[in-house]
Amino acid sequence: MIIYDISRSIPKTEPYEGDPETVCEYVKSIEKGDEYNLSMFSMSAHTGTHLDAPFHFDDEGKKIDELRLSTFYGKCSVISSDRILTGGDMERILPKCRKRLIIHATGEDGGIESSAAQVIADSGLMLIGIDRQSVGADFDNNRVHRILCSNNVTILENLDLEGIKDGNDYTLCAFPIRLDGFEAAPCRAILFEQEKGF
Repeated sequence: MIIYDISRSIPKTEPYEGDPETVCEYVKSIEKGDEYNLSMFSMSAHTGTHLDAPFHFDDEGKKIDELRLSTFYGKCSVISSDRILTGGDMERILPKCRKRLIIHATGEDGGIESSAAQVIADSGLMLIGIDRQSVGADFDNNRVHRILCSNNVTILENLDLEGIKDGNDYTLCAFPIRLDGFEAAPCRAILFEQEKGF
């Protein structure tokens, strides 16, 4: 079994534009004469690798602690794209994919537009992930989120997919921190790949 950590470091990741700055500091330090080390941090729930629950854009949607844990663990497909994906692209891609799909955005522009989000919503996909700060194309981001969230599609954002090849032979494990009542939560995203051969 090969294990890939596809999470980003929270202290090293810039927050989404307009979100609160991340603050990480030691409030107790052995080096400064304290008996132990004790750290604290303050951040947006959307900093670093994180999951968006439907409540993020749907006031009637489920919150992060209300989602089934099986959503975050299971067979997963990885695809690469050097452009923004449309509904037509998704109609061709999804029949070949698992119920969890991760997109490796290799171009300057990336993500999906609202027509792709609607195809995803209609397909029964459980989770869509991407290695950008947001799954939606910049010009269509909020609409993409509204479509996905109102159709109970979980969103996994800000992944690190360096060195990850396309394929259907992955198992995703991306359990959120339990933040009752929140619309999102950081997670440690891992891909497992079964080694081929003996």
